[in-house]
Amino acid sequence: MTNPIADPGHGHSPAAWTAVIIMLVGFTIGTVGFCFAEFSPLWVALIWIGAALVPVGAIAGWVLARAGYGVKGPKYSPKAH
Repeated sequence: MTNPIADPGHGHSPAAWTAVIIMLVGFTIGTVGFCFAEFSPLWVALIWIGAALVPVGAIAGWVLARAGYGVKGPKYSPKAH
């Protein structure tokens, strides 16, 4: 059994979840654009929009962690398992 004090949290925080969700949406948009890029040049724009969302997600997670919503932040309250 793991000591709850030594548990690092494994990223279960609003900052981590927000970053991952934004990056998953970016990957999904980019994948859809890649699959249909041969049909129209407009689909290529989806690839670039998806690619732009990945660093946006990373930056959003970092900003939220700095704002206190990270694992060790003062605004984060872990849920009991």
